Amino acid sequence: YGAGDVSVALDKRIPFGAGLGGGSSDATAVILALDELFGLKLPERELIDCAAALGSDTAFFVRNTPQLCTGRGEVMTPVKLDLQGLWIAVVKPDCGVSTREAYAGIRPGVPAVPLAERIARPVTEWQTFLKNDFEPHIFAAHPEIAAAKAALLDAGAVYAAMSGSGSAVFGLFDDEEKARSRSFTPFVFPL
Repeated sequence: YGAGDVSVALDKRIPFGAGLGGGSSDATAVILALDELFGLKLPERELIDCAAALGSDTAFFVRNTPQLCTGRGEVMTPVKLDLQGLWIAVVKPDCGVSTREAYAGIRPGVPAVPLAERIARPVTEWQTFLKNDFEPHIFAAHPEIAAAKAALLDAGAVYAAMSGSGSAVFGLFDDEEKARSRSFTPFVFPL
């Protein structure tokens, strides 16, 4: 694009091996910053393609809104989610999960009910209908991650799951006090 040389300094605050998209969001943030800094005004499709060339979940961060992602993550369909009034607590156990470890235990399959239909259900039903396929084998290898999810549910989360390929887990709460439970050390944010 003829933008010239660029130097980037990264102050990393999202832990590695947590399944929180830290590296992917950082990479996409650089692409978006360069587009703005150099006034490139690239169309969204081109930004998505540039991000997708870096990794499977980088394109998501171009829009940075709820999306149902297919393909390698670059084919996105907006999803309506109303999480107002909920609080999210994120717990990161001391262990990490490598991408290789996470994907080694996955057996692809077509779900009986499409993900878009399951996400459309009320959040209070997600624990029954919305599962992270990485959890069974990651929990078996890292019981501390399973324990963190259980602690979130025990504290009153209306939904809890491992984030992406792990090792962080998150819980959605209808009450800030429950989200700040002392049974775990969360990072808590309103949604």
